[in-house]
Amino acid sequence: MSGALGKDSSVEQNRPATRSGAAEARVSSAAWVNLAVATFGILVNFWAWGLISPLGPTYKEQLGLSSFQQSFLVAVPVLVGALGRIPAGALTDRYGARVMVPAVSFLTVLPVLALSVFDSLAMLLVVGFVLGIGGSFFAVGVPYVNAWFPPNKRGTAIGVFGIGTGGTAIAAFFTPRLLRWVDDVNFQFYLVACVLVAYGLIAAVLVRDAPNRNVPDRLFGPRFTAALKQPSTLPMSLLYAVSFGGFVAFGVYLPTYLREVYSLSQDSASTRAAGFTVVAVLCRPIGGALSDRIGPAKVLIATYAVLGVTAVWQAFTPGLMPQATIAFLVMAGMLGAGSGAVFALVANLTPKDKVGTVTGLVGAAGGLGGFVPPLIMGSVYSGTGSYAIGLMLLSDAAFAAMVYCAARLLGRDRRPAAEAGAASEAGAAAAPDAAGGGPAVSGEAGDPARTAQWQADESGESGEIGATRTPGRPHRHPPG
Repeated sequence: MSGALGKDSSVEQNRPATRSGAAEARVSSAAWVNLAVATFGILVNFWAWGLISPLGPTYKEQLGLSSFQQSFLVAVPVLVGALGRIPAGALTDRYGARVMVPAVSFLTVLPVLALSVFDSLAMLLVVGFVLGIGGSFFAVGVPYVNAWFPPNKRGTAIGVFGIGTGGTAIAAFFTPRLLRWVDDVNFQFYLVACVLVAYGLIAAVLVRDAPNRNVPDRLFGPRFTAALKQPSTLPMSLLYAVSFGGFVAFGVYLPTYLREVYSLSQDSASTRAAGFTVVAVLCRPIGGALSDRIGPAKVLIATYAVLGVTAVWQAFTPGLMPQATIAFLVMAGMLGAGSGAVFALVANLTPKDKVGTVTGLVGAAGGLGGFVPPLIMGSVYSGTGSYAIGLMLLSDAAFAAMVYCAARLLGRDRRPAAEAGAASEAGAAAAPDAAGGGPAVSGEAGDPARTAQWQADESGESGEIGATRTPGRPHRHPPG
């Protein structure tokens, strides 16, 4: 490859220069542009996805819903947004973000406009079901962003992309206010539909798939099965169900919780719920960046430990100011940072041609983790008049996740720099590639069975993130 590198300047632009000791991958300006487009896209689609939740009390009054019916109504888009991520991620692997990003945005316009004509609970449930398409944008954006960045920058990049999940905060904050300011609930539906159309048109022009994107040559069924067989898929799914599931659950149910427990007005409850979401999404890139530096397992152990303690504290219903406010803001930060750390694991441990499919599975688990708690909270409150049991269940899940990370992931979630350097030197001396290039990449630290997977992953990303190597210079391994 070194000879070709000198002959092809177009290839040179996509590949970083090497330094003594390690190859430092450079992030191109195109990567940052596509990251910005993806982040704005998830912001807009999540705004649409979150429209029903802040209107839950309004629909409850209009349709005479019980607490459980209201909980089910606000949870339906979460469910479909979760399950929809599986085919959305797989389709992104196959057709690329250039097709899928505008497609998801345009399709989400339809249920948003349909919200303006509903006349029954059954119809509203159907519309909410289809509205879940907006929530599937996450599984489109992760492989899109992931492909543009080198392994040691993916945690940060996916964390920045995750800021866009704050679109639910926009919905929580502005929906009740727009209803009061304009006195026409349909105005905001038309507004969101126009924004989605405008974004879809912009995305059709600006979105580009990363150079040398890996296109799977197999059908969805075999790829889905292969993604399920990845050794890290199930653990990452369960961890994400706690982190992102908790975030989604609070995002959709916190307004109801604050109104019922602390007798807040709808505006005040929605404002506090929006603040919860903002803190969570701002902490998500922090979790990703910390994962790039110290490893995702350490970040997850810390976040789950603090989350478990604060959930127990809130189960005793402390005063709103400042105890409960501090508890919820701390929980928001831990859920956001934990979500960023989990997807740092996805980026580190998943072969590139499977990232979309695995992202769909992990994202679906996170969405399902957000679907179940509102139903539990509504049922528990209807039966006991208290939310304590639901919060204690959250603490149990957080402590269980913490123990798992400490027992199974610590020291295995990324390779130490010294080990990576030694492996590079040994590989460069023993088995240079056909182009005069670099070392074979060993498997996950402590797990020789992952060697073949890492080799396949490394060879698949050579053209995209600059894995071209000069003879005699070691190659920097992905932080997995």
